[in-house]
Amino acid sequence: MGRQTKISETIRSTLMDWIIQIHYNFKLLPESLFLTVNLIDRFLQAKPVSKREVQLVGVACMLIATKYEEIYPPLLKDFVFITDNTYSAD
Repeated sequence: MGRQTKISETIRSTLMDWIIQIHYNFKLLPESLFLTVNLIDRFLQAKPVSKREVQLVGVACMLIATKYEEIYPPLLKDFVFITDNTYSAD
């Protein structure tokens, strides 16, 4: 979080709580959650993220993690729906 100038630890904590809720709602494997958190933290170390893009980073990391860990990962349209259509599939 040292490289982040626009978001704080509180925002990251809120993102993690939201990611855990999504994980629970989709009934995903624990490994998917662990990999999602790992990917989020790695991305936040490498690139500065604005408040508007934090949720997008979380969803993108979860999409990658579920494609790697799950036999039947959620579809992209499910992630668009979860974000309340804030972001498009593109």
